[in-house]
Amino acid sequence: MKFVDEVEIRVEAGDGGDGAVAFRREKYVPKGGPSGGDGGDGGSVYFVADPQLSTLLDYRYQRVIRAERGQNGMGQDRNGRKGEDVRLRVPVGTLIKDAETGEVLCDLAEPGQVFLAAKGGRGGLGNMNFATSTRQAPDFAQPGTPGEKRDLVLELKLLADVGLIGYPNAGKSTLISVISRARPKVADYPFTTLVPNLGVVAFKDHTSFVVADIPGLIEGAAEGVGLGYQFLRHVERCKVLVHVLDAQAPDLDPERDLEKDWKAINRELAHYSPALAERPQIVAINKVEIPQARARAEAFRDLLAERMPDLEVFLISAITREGVSALVDACARHVL
Repeated sequence: MKFVDEVEIRVEAGDGGDGAVAFRREKYVPKGGPSGGDGGDGGSVYFVADPQLSTLLDYRYQRVIRAERGQNGMGQDRNGRKGEDVRLRVPVGTLIKDAETGEVLCDLAEPGQVFLAAKGGRGGLGNMNFATSTRQAPDFAQPGTPGEKRDLVLELKLLADVGLIGYPNAGKSTLISVISRARPKVADYPFTTLVPNLGVVAFKDHTSFVVADIPGLIEGAAEGVGLGYQFLRHVERCKVLVHVLDAQAPDLDPERDLEKDWKAINRELAHYSPALAERPQIVAINKVEIPQARARAEAFRDLLAERMPDLEVFLISAITREGVSALVDACARHVL
């Protein structure tokens, strides 16, 4: 399924039906009086958070959604039928914004949460409502009111407890496939992951937490380089970030360095959101199964321990699963 995390749509509630102008015309009822019924209310447009959905793909090509108009009133005191409401299902974690002002109208962060996006118009009153002792045959009725119309932006922010960030090919996809049942594409070239992946990690005592694998950030992402910057919204809700570093990267690219990589990604986080840069972070130095990579990782771990004693640093190998259990335990301490 194609992953779509932002769309712009227009929602239009139904107009209210017009009230009717009618009079009774029955045998033996010479002065039957007004009998025009009321118009039905227009249908409204609602959004519903559905935990079974994970993309906004349904709204990529359906840009205008309209609810049904209320039926007009009829003679013989018959009211018009109410227009059918429209209930739009969206993934849990969808933000609904006003397209013009950017104001956040609702954050559908809970399964089953409902938001009224456009209210249907009220049906007009028929002429039978305007009869009085001095005006016994009103020849007018009330028109229905128009339904609300709004241009909206739907923005999906995945709900995850732990976010995996780091350079492309650092091993994030392999790690999430090891600690959960997620099966992202894994290959030995950069930018294998093109969309965020979610995985549920089963922990002790029947508890669990959700991990999001965010496509690789690179230096200069804030200026549009790479893929990761556009997906950083999906880690804004995370309680802790796991910064995955590739201990073997300098062997392939002499310009790469663990400290340089770590600082570069943190700069991109701060550029995107200062609050996100302050989020609790765990460092996981991956691919230590090769001796020279392990030595490099140990040296950087000692450097971080000296500069930032409170920062948790783990040496792991997603391939051999070394250190992975300890990393999962550390994540659980932050989120459970």
